[in-house]
Amino acid sequence: MKIPLFSAAIVGALLLSGCAASTDAAPEPTTPAVASDAAAPGAGESCSGVEVVVDFGILDSPAVTDCIDADAAIAAADAIAQAGVATEGNADYGDAVVCRVDGRPAADETVEVPGEAPFTEPCSSMSPAYAFWALWVKPAADADWGFAMEGLSTLQAEPGQSIGLVYTTGSGTEPQPPAAG
Repeated sequence: MKIPLFSAAIVGALLLSGCAASTDAAPEPTTPAVASDAAAPGAGESCSGVEVVVDFGILDSPAVTDCIDADAAIAAADAIAQAGVATEGNADYGDAVVCRVDGRPAADETVEVPGEAPFTEPCSSMSPAYAFWALWVKPAADADWGFAMEGLSTLQAEPGQSIGLVYTTGSGTEPQPPAAG
């Protein structure tokens, strides 16, 4: 099922607002754990644990693909941290909404999306509908990616599944799944 970007952002915000705890303080970034010894699967190989994929899109950082050792369900936030990736939520929704991944976009970084005014991301509330981190889930190696309908802090990933964070940009476009994975 394909959902237009704006509709997906609204639905996601509504779903996540019920999950988020209110806080007046700015959220602290999560501290990544040491990456697992399990290497990212090579071409033709599958991950028997949980595959983590991060696609920075226009933010011009190298993509991350890692296979996290897991023999039972694991919180998506924990899998991301075990891959050595740090995430930061926002002031309004905490870690239910991802605002930064490995410090990107930085608080002083100007984000330029074609057709939109340049901006900096303060992580105070929801990111603009034309530039945000989207969470994706791939239920099996041979399945298609699907837009996650819950936040990083509540999503559970089973062995054999993949989770992806994609910096999604554009106006009037549909979110795109991770390029890798």
